[in-house]
Order: sequence, then C-alpha cells, then structure tokens
Amino acid sequence: MRLLLVEDDDRVAAALSAVLVRHGFEVTHVRSGAEALQELLVGGQEGPGFAVVLLDLGLPDQDGFEVCGRIRRTSTTPVIMVTARADVRSRIHGLNLGADDYVVKPYDMGELLARIHAVSRRSAGEEPSATGERAASGSPDPTGTLRLGAVTIELPTRRVSVDGALVPLTRKEFDLLALLAQRPGVVFRREQIISEVWRTSWEGTGRTLEVHVASLRSKLQRPALIETVRGVGYRMATQGD
Repeated sequence: MRLLLVEDDDRVAAALSAVLVRHGFEVTHVRSGAEALQELLVGGQEGPGFAVVLLDLGLPDQDGFEVCGRIRRTSTTPVIMVTARADVRSRIHGLNLGADDYVVKPYDMGELLARIHAVSRRSAGEEPSATGERAASGSPDPTGTLRLGAVTIELPTRRVSVDGALVPLTRKEFDLLALLAQRPGVVFRREQIISEVWRTSWEGTGRTLEVHVASLRSKLQRPALIETVRGVGYRMATQGD
C-alpha cells in the first residue's frame, strides 16, 4: 500500500516512516503542501496512486486545512489529518473540508494503523474473504440500492424496506442509515456523523444522535444492525440479520 506522508518535522517523519515500512507500507515523505499536491498529481499520472495521505496541519508553506481542501477538489484519495490541534472546532473543520479522519498527537501507533486500514477499506471496498465470498462493502448496485440482509436501502428514492415492507424514516434517519450502510464495519466517530449528517458541530447534538440511532434500531426491528463502539461512535454490522 502506497502512503503519502506530509510532515515538515524530519525526526517525526523518520520515526513514523520506519514503523509504517515495518508494517508493509511504501512511504513517500514530503515536507510541504506544494510537494504533497505535486506528488498526488504525478503519482496519479505515472501509475497506481496513493492509498492514503497522512497530512500534518502545521506546514511551512500553507495551512494543512488549505492543502486538504485542494486535495479534495482534485482527488478522492483518503486523507487522515495528523496534528496536535485537539480542539473540537479544528476536528469538525477538517472533516467538513473532506478529511476522512482526524488523529491528534500524541497518538497510539496501533490506533493510527487501524485508522489507515479503515479509510483505505472505505475507499476501495472490502477484499474477498478466504472462502471466496465477498465481504459486505456497502457499495450500491447499478440502481443505487444497498442491501444488508433483509434491509434494502434505495438511495435515489430514499426508500427503506425490511423483508419487502416499506419502513418510513425521517430525513435525518435516512441520512444516518445511508452513511453507515455504505461502509459496513467501518467505525464512524460521533463528531464525524454529526458533521456529515447534521452539518454542525458535536456540541449540544450528541443526544440527538443517540435518539436517532435508537429510533432506527426500533423501526428496522434489528437492534444489532447498528453497533455502538463505546467511547468512539457507531458502525453498521457487516451482516444485515
């Protein structure tokens, strides 16, 4: 897996690169936003591009937020912001600009590796399992329909049914269900869900999210479909039943 590391501190970059290489990554290190954008452009032209971008926000030539916005305007490559900025507003701002995840320094290396693999799966879809069956990736079929066991989600018409019976959902309930269902098994942090579904910050909205999750579990009559990841957020179970 090719990974682009955007970090202006050479000592930090060297230590991180050494760990990533030991875990099978091919790392390209750049020190500025301009170099990062150039690498993404050239990489896409010369062959398989980067699977993930690890982006520091404190770059010498431009703010990492600006770099993320420019990446997202020209590329779908997953971006993980890795920064010391721990405030909620920065996290929300980064996610709204199109970052796929936000990791605060100092971080646990195991968690960072897990997040890298999670966003790469989210982008590429799950690989076939050892038995030859394809794991649930949440990719819609050509009609824009998602199927998770007995649950069918029609994205173009915003209709949801269970065992063929239509289930009426509110607009936010559908948006929440569709967000989770398109990436089964991927953990969405609470603040990320709030940002993408409610288009606002986490502050004061946490209880609303919990109520909507409980309502979906009840209406779909499948309480195990949406799993709670304690202290983090929620994920869609990889099996619909």
